Amino acid sequence: MSSVQVECVVKSSALIGEGPVWEESEQMLLFVDIAGKKIHRWSPTTKQIQSVDTGDTVSFAVPRRSGGYVAGVGRSIVAVDWSTQAMTSLVEVDEDKPNNRLNDGKVDVIGRLLAVGCLSGTMGAEQRPAEVQRRQGALFSVTSDLGVTSHLSQVDISNGMDWSLDHKTFFYIDSLSLKVDAFDYDLNTGRLGNRRTVYCMQEGEGLPDGMTVDAEGRLWVACYNGGRVINIDPATGVRLQTVSLPVMKITSCCFGGPDYSDLYVTSASLGLEQSESRQQPLAGHTFRVRGLGVKGRPSNAFSG
Repeated sequence: MSSVQVECVVKSSALIGEGPVWEESEQMLLFVDIAGKKIHRWSPTTKQIQSVDTGDTVSFAVPRRSGGYVAGVGRSIVAVDWSTQAMTSLVEVDEDKPNNRLNDGKVDVIGRLLAVGCLSGTMGAEQRPAEVQRRQGALFSVTSDLGVTSHLSQVDISNGMDWSLDHKTFFYIDSLSLKVDAFDYDLNTGRLGNRRTVYCMQEGEGLPDGMTVDAEGRLWVACYNGGRVINIDPATGVRLQTVSLPVMKITSCCFGGPDYSDLYVTSASLGLEQSESRQQPLAGHTFRVRGLGVKGRPSNAFSG
């Protein structure tokens, strides 16, 4: 374990850094600041950060096969043209819940976007998770023709998601449940079934937030208010490894770098007390973890 190195690499001072995605074609890290209403792109080669202002909460941004990105802005899935910074709404979800917003999104291997919504509000999930109005969230999928299907409802804070190596299992986190769950996943239809729990959070681990699966099929789960990322074997439910970080509000993670051996970890600064902020000067920055001895997988681009 002594070979594991944690380095603060992107000093973006995000209110809520989230949704890191390694963009293979650009060799850049894409991530968002939800409450800061920005999409960021960072190059590990130049150390430069580029940003687009979204004008509303932005929960995720992922590459699009036809070019540019799609992002979850407010309750809309929007197309983002990075060169012009123009945004075009493609489809709106949760139209009957004006207080909701999108919260996370990830694309499966055939290009289908899965996106989750949750209740927001002035003191929403980001600051006081325990006070969120319960059971208001949902899990949707968006296909290339922009058709929207609802898969789960009555969710508290829909968060991390990813797929097994054979794409037959969908891993999913509803943060307030303090569990990581798995579903059978039908890649042809996007349907979910046979929900079961693969891991229950332990004392001190905080809330499970964003998640990624490595090339060996193991889960890496960001622990909000837990100051760590934990590595779980979903087959046994055993925690294999813990990576401690110098900030508490860890939000998400992804593998990246030329060979996908770097783990990028986002964090939040929103909701910290003044004393906590003094103790955690790196809160809201993005970290790179090296020396884990595992690699990740390339992300998928949205087909729409």
